Amino acid sequence: MTQRNYRAAIVGTGAIAHAHAQAVLGSGRAEVVAVADVDAGRVSAFAEKYGVPSAHASLDDLLRKEEVDLVHLCTPPKLHTPLAVACLEAGVTALVEKPPTLSLAEFDTLIEAERRSTAHVATVLQHRFGAGALRLRRLQEAGELGRPLLATCDTQWFRDEEYYAVPWRGTWESEGGGPTMGHGIHQFDLLFSVLGPWSEVTAVAARQARPVDTEDVSMALVTFESGAVASIVNSVVSPRQTSKLRFDYERATVELEHLYGYTDDDWTVTPAPGQEAVAELWARGHGTASSGHSGWLAAVLDALDRGEAPPVTTEDARRTMEFIAALFASAFTGERVRAGQITADSPFAARMDGTGAPWEKVRNP
Repeated sequence: MTQRNYRAAIVGTGAIAHAHAQAVLGSGRAEVVAVADVDAGRVSAFAEKYGVPSAHASLDDLLRKEEVDLVHLCTPPKLHTPLAVACLEAGVTALVEKPPTLSLAEFDTLIEAERRSTAHVATVLQHRFGAGALRLRRLQEAGELGRPLLATCDTQWFRDEEYYAVPWRGTWESEGGGPTMGHGIHQFDLLFSVLGPWSEVTAVAARQARPVDTEDVSMALVTFESGAVASIVNSVVSPRQTSKLRFDYERATVELEHLYGYTDDDWTVTPAPGQEAVAELWARGHGTASSGHSGWLAAVLDALDRGEAPPVTTEDARRTMEFIAALFASAFTGERVRAGQITADSPFAARMDGTGAPWEKVRNP
């Protein structure tokens, strides 16, 4: 595999863009050659901080004037689809922050645009790429853990009213959902990357405390094609913040607890009686890669070096986005929803709130 040097651009220079810039600069395999943002002062300051030679007011201007291989899209979610499509039409690979789109229908628009392009689109779901997650999937695939039986996945975070004072937060039109879309997605995407395709979901969603149009809490019971079952909690009303995953296999329990990103030391393994060898296998694979953007970007560049689509592919991300749509469909209709049930004509394909949330709007009356 021959490594090359990639010319990257960043569009949107808010908080998450700094993680992208640092990952690119630290990779030794790419450089940020251009940035774009509608806020002239912010984009200028960002370019100066990271030594970026060129700043632009829009993606269109950037693509017209620059030669780039990759565009990191770090804008508010409602802009992801049109910007990613513009990149694909220009033959430039788009790396899209979560959530990648506002709806399942929008995601299918991305898939079609990718099919027409020589470039790719990938979603930034970096928790798949920490050393612990890589080792867990490797041991599971080798059969060392036995069958997966039960899992729990909790994203219990706290966001106050000041957080939601940002105009684009807390609305279906700009974010596509609350913690299910923008916060818990990292944890349950990691869950899915381990346990594989889900088959059905039963869920509830509620607006408990925050001045938003979306949910601020959701809970789901999920069955997987493998037969494993899991519970998933997504919250922004939990004062003691934590992100937790637990996998109960026939031969061991594997657990992860952290907050916004994990290292290998955040994982623990408890063997079942008589299965102490599992702990030894786990300890042998200790790694240094965290769940941050650097590990994800390394995987992206490795794939591009091989001439392959970068992770997380549209196929991978669509399963996660379909789950979100199914969660809301179950919560707002009171029905169990199966994988594949939300077809193009479903209201929950067009919008995550589908037939409408069962509470009054407060942000967009």
